[in-house]
Formats: sequence, C-alpha cells, structure tokens
Amino acid sequence: MGEAIGDVFALGVGIAVSPVPIAAVILMLFSGRARSNSVSFMVAWVLGIAAVTTVGSLIPGLSTDSGDPSTATGWVKLLLGLLLMLAAARQWRSRPKSGEQAAVPGWMSKIDTLKPPAAGGLGFLLSAVNPKNLLLALAAGASIGAADLAGAQAVATIAIFTLIAALTVLVPVVGYLVAGDRLAPTLGSAKEWLIRNNATVMGVLFVVFSASLLGDAFSILAG
Repeated sequence: MGEAIGDVFALGVGIAVSPVPIAAVILMLFSGRARSNSVSFMVAWVLGIAAVTTVGSLIPGLSTDSGDPSTATGWVKLLLGLLLMLAAARQWRSRPKSGEQAAVPGWMSKIDTLKPPAAGGLGFLLSAVNPKNLLLALAAGASIGAADLAGAQAVATIAIFTLIAALTVLVPVVGYLVAGDRLAPTLGSAKEWLIRNNATVMGVLFVVFSASLLGDAFSILAG
C-alpha cells in the first residue's frame, strides 16, 4: 500500500495545483452564497476525483498473478501519457503572451449567480469530466489497480490520493468557514495569480507527468 501511495502521490499533487478550480472556489467565497456554494463545490470535487480514480483502478487486467503490472497497464499508461502530452501542447499554446491579459473562462462571470446544486455540478465537472484532471485521476487509478491491493487497502489508497488531490480546494473552504472574511485579501491575490498563470502551470505539469507515464509504460512493455 505504501508503494502504491508513492506511485500516485505526484499525480495527486498535479490535480491539487490545477489553478482553475482553485480560482473557482475562491470566487465562490466572494459570492453571495459563499458558505453553501463553496461547501457544495468542495463535496462534489472530492466525489468526482474519488469516482474517476475508482473507475481507473477497476480497469480489467491491470495486475498479474505475480503482482507486477500487466501489459494492459503498460498500454493504459502509454495512452494516458500521450494524451497528457497533447494536453500540454494545447495548454502551452494557449498561455497569454507577454503583456497580454489572461483570458477568464466565461462561466466564471456567472459564479455569483449559482445556487448550491449548480455549484456542486460545477465541482463535479471540473474534477471528473475536465480532461486534465480526468487523465491524471485515471492514471492514478490504473497505478492503484496494478498494485493488486486487498479491498480495504485499495479503498484507503484511493481515499489518501483523493485527499491529496483535493487539498487545495479543501483548505480555502475550511479556512473560510473558520476565519471568514479575514482571508479575503489573501484569497483575492491568489485568485488573480492562478488565472494569469493557469496555462503555463498546467502545461509544465502535463509535460512532467506525461514523461513519467511514458517512462513507466515503456518499462512495463519492454519487460
């Protein structure tokens, strides 16, 4: 179990530092329904990550009787690595040029009008359907499935991965619930930075994770 957590730790960090969902939850904390919307978003965000990771861990044929990753695991990681490389290229091309204002997603302007169910739906979409996080969570699930853990250990590993991946959404929401408006200046500065640097941050991360997955895939397929 410890080795499996080590294998997926970096992927969890990759989801955790996704700038757009962090910026979205910060915007909710400045909205008229700050508490209800942010909690709804946070719960759905956690459930989305856990659901995709679980699906990834249940892909048939990931492990072998010897406990080593199977050829199927190698092909899954190869596919996910290639998709992440394509996502990295797209992110890098979309980054704002020097002196250019970063484009803000249109849906962000509507966050103040959302009700809790819609905020929850947005949280689930950004964690479970958004291609970037979808690929990283599936890759983590595939690694967990390949580890051939006992049922309780697999559940615990998915839970720990989900906690790591959700930490940067959990912290501002819980911090706001505890400290209230005293966090406003810090959250405002963080939101601006995240929106401005989203494409660059995610482009670099995707290259790193793509290289890691492709390296794992070639190692498994060659062995």
